[in-house]
Amino acid sequence: MLTIKNMQAMNFENAMRGARNPLNSWAKMDSGYDENGNFVFGENDLSLAVRLRKAGGDHRKFLRQIFVTMDITAPLYWWKEYDTYKVGTVANSTSTMHKITSSPFDMSQFSCDCMDDETKKHMQAVIDYLEVLRQKFLATKDKQAWYNIIQFLPSSYHQMRTCTMNYENLIGIYHARKNHKLNEWHVFCDYVKTLPYAEELIVCESE
Repeated sequence: MLTIKNMQAMNFENAMRGARNPLNSWAKMDSGYDENGNFVFGENDLSLAVRLRKAGGDHRKFLRQIFVTMDITAPLYWWKEYDTYKVGTVANSTSTMHKITSSPFDMSQFSCDCMDDETKKHMQAVIDYLEVLRQKFLATKDKQAWYNIIQFLPSSYHQMRTCTMNYENLIGIYHARKNHKLNEWHVFCDYVKTLPYAEELIVCESE
């Protein structure tokens, strides 16, 4: 399971102005904002942006200045793969170390959507024992109980991170992961396709 909330895409205008710096072609800028304050590419700017996008990494540096921030909730096994994308990305996570015992353990905190019924029964037993350990820690503050939780915690446990990245990062992530075997990557890549001008600047399936 993977969910995304509170997405913001920003800095299109500044990035596009920078894209025109090499040829001093700022007078051709024709983008603006709609009544809701959303950036809207003009015909000239979008044509240039698409050409630079298709020209390759050396020419599309302006995409590194289009920023995206979002709250992603995903299982630890997905975050382990996401963490390979360190360059140009930043994330602040909820703290497993500090908050793992702050609420009761239940099935909704874990990704179990692809488990069969037999596996879910065993998973429920794991969750029940984690709750026993949590209650023991709350009652005694015994660090051994806390360590038992941390080291016994399944990788399907959900963690939320506020992530910031740019459109160039998303090009690499999308094209590397769109056919991945994990369902969570398909959810993420489908979401990327809904970002402003993603079809033209990130996806570019016609390439």
